[in-house]
Amino acid sequence: MHYTIGNLGHLSVITAFVTSLLSSFAYWKATSLKDVEQKNSWLLNGRFAFYMHAMAVVGIVASLFIIIYQHYFEYHYAYSHSSLHLPGQYMLSCFWEGQEGSFLLWMFWHVVIGLFLIKTQKMWEAPTMVVFTLVQAFLASMILGIVIPGIELKLGSSPFILLRDALSDPIFQLQPDFVPKDGNGLNALLQNYWMVIHPPTLFLGFALALPPFAFCMAGLWQKKYTEWIKPALPWTLLGGGILGLGILMGGYWAYETLNFGGYWNWDPVENAVYVPWLILVASIHTMITYKNSGAALKVSIILVIAVFVLLLYSTFLTRSGILGDASVHSFTDLGLSGQLLVYLLFFTLVAILLSIVRWKEIPSTEKEVSTYSREFWIFLGATTLCMMGFQVLLPTSIPVYNKIITLFGGSSNLAPPANQIEFYSKFQLWFGVAVAFISGTGQFFWWKKIDKEKLKSELLTPVLITFLVFALIIAIAKIYSIPYLILTLAGIYLIISNVKVMLSLLKINPRLSGGAIAHIGVGLMLIGVLFSAGYSKVVSLNNTGMLISKDLPTDFNRDNLLLFINEPRSMAGYDIEYKGERIEPRHKSGYVNKNDIELTLDPFKVIAKKDIIFNGEKLFQAKDTFEIYPENTFYEIELRKEGKLAASLFPRVQINPAMGGFLASPDIKRKLSRDLYTHVSLPMNREEEPEWSAIEERKVKENENFYISAKYEASLESIQRITEIEGVQLSAQDVAVQAKVKVQGEHEAYYAEPIFLIKDKSQVGRLPSEINDLGVKITLLNIHPETNEFLLGITTRQKDWVVIKALEKPLINVLWIGTLILMIGFSIAMVRRFRDYASE
Repeated sequence: MHYTIGNLGHLSVITAFVTSLLSSFAYWKATSLKDVEQKNSWLLNGRFAFYMHAMAVVGIVASLFIIIYQHYFEYHYAYSHSSLHLPGQYMLSCFWEGQEGSFLLWMFWHVVIGLFLIKTQKMWEAPTMVVFTLVQAFLASMILGIVIPGIELKLGSSPFILLRDALSDPIFQLQPDFVPKDGNGLNALLQNYWMVIHPPTLFLGFALALPPFAFCMAGLWQKKYTEWIKPALPWTLLGGGILGLGILMGGYWAYETLNFGGYWNWDPVENAVYVPWLILVASIHTMITYKNSGAALKVSIILVIAVFVLLLYSTFLTRSGILGDASVHSFTDLGLSGQLLVYLLFFTLVAILLSIVRWKEIPSTEKEVSTYSREFWIFLGATTLCMMGFQVLLPTSIPVYNKIITLFGGSSNLAPPANQIEFYSKFQLWFGVAVAFISGTGQFFWWKKIDKEKLKSELLTPVLITFLVFALIIAIAKIYSIPYLILTLAGIYLIISNVKVMLSLLKINPRLSGGAIAHIGVGLMLIGVLFSAGYSKVVSLNNTGMLISKDLPTDFNRDNLLLFINEPRSMAGYDIEYKGERIEPRHKSGYVNKNDIELTLDPFKVIAKKDIIFNGEKLFQAKDTFEIYPENTFYEIELRKEGKLAASLFPRVQINPAMGGFLASPDIKRKLSRDLYTHVSLPMNREEEPEWSAIEERKVKENENFYISAKYEASLESIQRITEIEGVQLSAQDVAVQAKVKVQGEHEAYYAEPIFLIKDKSQVGRLPSEINDLGVKITLLNIHPETNEFLLGITTRQKDWVVIKALEKPLINVLWIGTLILMIGFSIAMVRRFRDYASE
């Protein structure tokens, strides 16, 4: 039992909690005092306490990672999320798979940002760090894992709790120091490289929402109503870029790993992050408006507060258990819902009350905003983004409404939208259109009012080019849907107008082009989403006229293709052929035919029956023992065009009890203009005993050819006596004979090796051999030495099969290119604002 590391980790949690409170108090005193000497003294105390807090957080991180990496399964966190067979690169994913680890990741990023602020923001250090350290105190309380005596109030859930204290298993009463030999392991679905980088990026985005909020609160508190915008704006841009990148990474992970056929499912947890990002983008625009023209200060304050509060609300939604089964992403309730609610309400109420108290003192512009000014268009765009966000937020919060009504003694059975994708998309489409037209037009105003005539001359060229490109696209793509036509026009207009603005800015100062580049990225994303989602087409249509199964829905029988092994079919201009089941070796790149391996008692290890070659490279030699991922089965699907191999796809089926049984992941053939997205809809059930035909007896001699089911040519190649049978104890008097039967399949030869056994001189045993790919089982029934003949029993079943679904995703690369350009635009704008602030 490794108690020391757990005790050190728990001590670090307590230290982090206490030092965050001490730092907050010291910084509050430094902010409140007027005497310079006392102020500096408390400022030093605040810094020292925060440095101690930072060291404590690093101590927690180190302790928890050691527990996970060293497989200390006496700890509940390591047992729940790690295992001996987990690849090293996914140990990091274990760290943040659980609630406690993700809270800790959030705290870690706050520490990094806080240290940077202490170093760079001398004027704002004290008031902003009061807010920072209070937030850290709340987060630290989430992983305290202590019970307050007397009132039996539990604070937090500790990642350092022992397994025996977390589970009420009788074994711990009999053997208190019992340690499991292995852990449950990381959810196999999360064993993906995107899950190593997506959560840290997303939580960094969460953490970066705190600096603007802290500057805003500090500005209201210290009555520096206008000054806070300058230091807050670069951080807001950085937060918008990082949080957007995290969301996009999650979308790409879903596209590569899940099988719903897209990258955004409008899941409540996805929505809970998407909404704050929209409001964050709106706040960026209003803050820029204020910095350049003095307008929209109050709106900026409201939006910055809203972003932080909405992120806390999303935390409450995903971690309180209130979503229940409404989301596949939500965490289970660890009893923290009360704490999370206090966390949310505390900062919400403090921010609202402080804003109300200071509201009349906050300066506002008396100028009338003209329709021909960029302030008007920025405000219009920000309003649209907010409406876009709240249209998603309101239905997403239905479980919260139900809970509130229940708490007050009522009853509510409101249900979230049944078809989430259709429901949200039909509204978001029109908001996207509005944002595109507003953004495309607003770029031409700069920060000054312009007259109608100048506006007409500015817009004439991009409008003409837009209509020309639009006409060309609808002629080629044959777009007939009115909403899609309007969205296409809006996306093209957004791109063309911002290209014109970008070209003008590049001549003046390339550093000013960040906004235009980001808007071009958004336009490309709109076009990419339109085509990849709106014109996604099922190409695995069942044209045989036969049902796959009478028990399955009509659309399943229509949209899915049944493939029998080694029997080509036609699909989407390809000759498609199912080649069989494959497994993935752990330490080599490639796939291994299941027929070429022997299983062992260890499910993670197999033995090669022969040399394993993949794509011309020898992976293993015969008799090599190597490790595999037993939960994953890949189905090799070969695509040929005009007789030439076009691609080999390996869609995956994963045994995943945590996600309801088996889970299919796609494999994607990527082309410049479209993706062919293929996943397994229905795998063959290996647990279910197949229906075998009646046994057919055949007397054959050695090297004699014969046919199986009038389809496969076979021959008895050899007969030999063997002295070992796995799982059977043989004595010197026992006789075991093994036949080697060669069966020629469609593309290769297979071998069956049935065994005939005489044990204790009287007991006869027969061990049949099955060729899975061909659906053939051969039994050595008897030996006739007088005629040198051998009696074989042959039974057949339906050949191995798989049901697949394939979709074409046109122009999806336009979407991915758009996301890249959006991030480049964010980066340019953020670097510019940080440099401008540093120079000021």
